[in-house]
This record gives sequence, C-alpha cells and structure tokens, in this order.
Amino acid sequence: MTEEELKELHADKVVDARGTSCPGPLLAAKRSITEVSIGGIMELLSSDTGTKRDIPRWAEKMGHGFLGVIDEAGYSRIFVKRTK
Repeated sequence: MTEEELKELHADKVVDARGTSCPGPLLAAKRSITEVSIGGIMELLSSDTGTKRDIPRWAEKMGHGFLGVIDEAGYSRIFVKRTK
C-alpha cells in the first residue's frame, strides 16, 4: 500500500510500543493481534528501528498481511491485517 492509502486506514487496534526495545514491540504485536477480528487492522507504534524489519517477517510467518510502514518523527506506524 502507498503511504497515502495507509494514512486513510482505520485501525481496529492501535498498540503503542514506543519507548520499548526489541523484543518488546514484537511481543506487544503478538499479544495484541488476537484482539483484532479476522480481516481487521492492527497499527503498531514503535520507536525501535528493528521493528520495521521484525514485524513484516513475523506477519508473513504467521500468515497475516503486512500492509506497510509510515515513518513519523521519532517512531514508525506499522500496519498489519489479521487474516486468520
């Protein structure tokens, strides 16, 4: 998805993991995805730069859809669609 398309998304669950380092944001995503209905969107906020690499890998491994990243000042907004 383009950054403009991501900005238009409405996340069903926003997980704020800013200020935590690896593996904190990944663990928060793993716990929180279960609170999103199938087909729903989770937005993860993370200030850890490694999260932009970890979340797409985790989403693919678990069968969820990685939608993309928006970089903000000091943190990233990472979007995942729950598919199962």
